[in-house]
Amino acid sequence: MPRILEVTDLSAHFPSEAGVVRAVDRVSFHVDEGETLGLVGESGCGKSITALSIVRLVPPPGRIVSGRIVYKGTDLMTLPERRMRRYRGREIALIFQEPSTALNPVFTVGYQIAEGLIVHGIMKKKEALREAVRLMELVRIADAGRRAREYPHQMSGGMRQRVLIAMALACRPSLLVADEPTTALDVTLQAEILDMLRVLKRDLRLSLLLISHNLGVIAETADRVAVMYAGRIVEEAGARPLFASPKHPYTAGLLRSMPRLGGAETGSGGGRRRLPAIEGNVPDLARLPSGCAFHPRCPDVMAECRVHTPGLLPLGDGAVACFKHHDPGGRPR
Repeated sequence: MPRILEVTDLSAHFPSEAGVVRAVDRVSFHVDEGETLGLVGESGCGKSITALSIVRLVPPPGRIVSGRIVYKGTDLMTLPERRMRRYRGREIALIFQEPSTALNPVFTVGYQIAEGLIVHGIMKKKEALREAVRLMELVRIADAGRRAREYPHQMSGGMRQRVLIAMALACRPSLLVADEPTTALDVTLQAEILDMLRVLKRDLRLSLLLISHNLGVIAETADRVAVMYAGRIVEEAGARPLFASPKHPYTAGLLRSMPRLGGAETGSGGGRRRLPAIEGNVPDLARLPSGCAFHPRCPDVMAECRVHTPGLLPLGDGAVACFKHHDPGGRPR
């Protein structure tokens, strides 16, 4: 399958009083045409900065310090800003995670959807506003003609999320980057939004990078999964094999901590018991431990884990960064 996006050794750093925060540290992954790649990990692990890096919108004082971002054969890191603007929205669109801050309160939602079409010179204002109504219908907003004249505060959280998706789709991008698109919604609305994304991806022939801390969302939606910890990818595999047989201790810990009906949270006598959790806390990205960043929390820690940083190396049909599977020289164990 042709590759639409290939990210290689991407690093994005932020200076701070405590030192350099390595929010994204030598991250590599790819998205194939028509595929959904799930990027999963705890809050603060670098998922959102990875998304912003793809479209070169890392907020200052952060900056991309190294790496290649190849989209349809073009390395976006080599483009001047003027040319990069043609890719944002038109080729690669970002769905932000918080609609209440992503939408401008002083413009109607119809105008905000139409704005991308106007800015990219695809349509004149009148035609773009008509297209905005059609896009609102596409994302299942009832009475779209009337609601296009409303302001964000007049809409529910679920409706605002649909508006953000309509904005992202306006210029017919090939790649959609959805950053926690269901995080502020209740379970019923989450299911509706995910179902809608699946249908739109199929009907519009989109590729999707879905970012979430919710393993249930990723399991339902993704074809492949990349697991991120402390700014790095620690495991990558097809969704089914990863959920069935995780290779990295962090991935295994995440899966053990998922609630299951009649499962880990229910004791043998029918009483409730605590879900197993990963011991410790996510490390400060400005003060990462030596060696593998996960080693202070890892149940399988070995001597080399405290000294050497494991690389992401092939394992079966996926890849893993763990000395359980490769020694420090990169040889299989």
